[in-house]
Amino acid sequence: MFKIETKRLILRDMTPNDEPDFIAMSQDVKYQRFYDESDCDPNKYKELTYLFIAQASENPRTSYQLAVECKESSQFVGTVCLRLEDNKQASMGCAFSRASQGRKLSYEAALALADFGFSKLGVHRIYAETISKNLPAINLCKSLGMRQEAHLIEHRFFKNQWWDTVILAMLRTEWL
Repeated sequence: MFKIETKRLILRDMTPNDEPDFIAMSQDVKYQRFYDESDCDPNKYKELTYLFIAQASENPRTSYQLAVECKESSQFVGTVCLRLEDNKQASMGCAFSRASQGRKLSYEAALALADFGFSKLGVHRIYAETISKNLPAINLCKSLGMRQEAHLIEHRFFKNQWWDTVILAMLRTEWL
């Protein structure tokens, strides 16, 4: 099983045991505000759990969709992912339960995974795309050293409205 340890966290491959906590996290109203209703269906998160488990065995591995576990409590607190693309590019994302927010756990997890991508996988550029109103996600990316590269106007349509998205990124040379 793949694993990265930080001071307070274990980033590891997802297991079937993570499914209930992953689904519960997705059902929080605050979590759902930047997602299409169909993306928050509990059955979708059940399917995603098993997709992420299957992706961990792919060779070569192109997706590190990891469970984030708190060392102190052994509790699932969220997910963090790095998806490898062509030309040494990778996209990054994360989602954390509301109960775990405010302790900079997402920063600690994203920092460790970005370092793995740049240092171990030789990724050239890591980027993240998010809804422009998702200020916590934007602030997290900026705290990692990412810069905003694009602001796409009315780029996504869900919840009966158009949403702007932003793309933030960092190069390996900026990381080092």
